[in-house]
Amino acid sequence: MKNKIDVNVEVTYLPNQSNIPGSQYAFAYTITITNHGETGAQLRTRRWLIQDETGEVEEVVGEGVVGQQPYLSPGESFEYSSGAIINTETGSMKGSYGMINDQGQRFEAVIPEFSLSEPYTLH
Repeated sequence: MKNKIDVNVEVTYLPNQSNIPGSQYAFAYTITITNHGETGAQLRTRRWLIQDETGEVEEVVGEGVVGQQPYLSPGESFEYSSGAIINTETGSMKGSYGMINDQGQRFEAVIPEFSLSEPYTLH
């Protein structure tokens, strides 16, 4: 497959940065983006949908990730960490990265939905 970008996510709840009486729950996430395709590709844009357990959705759209637009040759990975604050104990995130390959073709790399939750809150 010419364009194959895999996205893996690890989430950590941040109790010291959360304000539970103020309904602010902080999470850090580390994302590893790996190019399993046949051609190089650059991450140009990001689009996130962040949802809390009330169903409220926040959309975040922007250029690159953490101030960068990484280029990934076939077989290369890029890892970064960021965070999110939601108004409930649990929520979820999903989205996509806007990519462009070496042939100038634009494509979307899907960020699979993942949970934001404190340890032991999901049953």
